[in-house]
Amino acid sequence: MEDVIVPLIAITSIFIGLPWVIFHYITKWKQAPKITDEDEKLLDEMYNLARRLEDRLNTVERIVAADNPDFRTGLGAEIRPGLDRPAMDRQSDYRLEGRM
Repeated sequence: MEDVIVPLIAITSIFIGLPWVIFHYITKWKQAPKITDEDEKLLDEMYNLARRLEDRLNTVERIVAADNPDFRTGLGAEIRPGLDRPAMDRQSDYRLEGRM
């Protein structure tokens, strides 16, 4: 009897239980709120504002460092490529394509 019950439970779990769990979470995933166009615009604005503020901080730190040789930079100490160019010439690495 046990030789029949264990394979029956295993087969039932594989062919009924596993697809049910997978389809359940696929349904939950599709019902999750999506990012709207307004949200994308807000994210873009916030990203651009953060970049401008970072540029300003780096400029202030360069000015203070030029006036005071003992000045140690704080948050802007890590210089990333492209920050020495004007903000209008840089292209953002941030993209929202592909989100739905």
